[in-house]
Amino acid sequence: MGDLVTARLVLHPMTGGEAERLAAGEPPRGARWAPGYPTRGDVAAAERFLRTLADTGDPHPFGTYEIRRREDGLAIGGAGYHGPADEEGRVTIGYGLIPSARGRGYASEALRALLLFARAHGVTCVRGDADHDNTASHHVMTAAGMRPAGEDERVRYFEITWTGTATGRRPAIARPRR
Repeated sequence: MGDLVTARLVLHPMTGGEAERLAAGEPPRGARWAPGYPTRGDVAAAERFLRTLADTGDPHPFGTYEIRRREDGLAIGGAGYHGPADEEGRVTIGYGLIPSARGRGYASEALRALLLFARAHGVTCVRGDADHDNTASHHVMTAAGMRPAGEDERVRYFEITWTGTATGRRPAIARPRR
């Protein structure tokens, strides 16, 4: 599977070997990591991806992606799916950036790309969550078209759903009430 390219980013799908090296904190040959990368979240995502590979095989095309800036090729974070779509066509998504890359719209740009990718691959619903005090992530998800879908004592949940076919139709997005 190839990279997903946006205006400012390259979302590189990780291989098992890349995930192993990231989890060990060892950059692959030729890799360019920005200072602060990988974060604990990136390591946790790589470890989850490795468990998925071991337990159920490659979740292609719903794996883990390294977020790189196009301008300099530096890895600044990660995003991806927590596994393949379930029997109802739903996936869960997560993302994170190193602190120095936050506040520049990179997370929204990466999330939009992964939402479009999921829809084009037949997904009917994408879910995500963020801690209650992580208002920046709440804004990222709503800016990308996701809507609040509930909460528990720890996190607020968001989702976007589509009806109809993946081609030629706009997503049916329920807007949050104000």
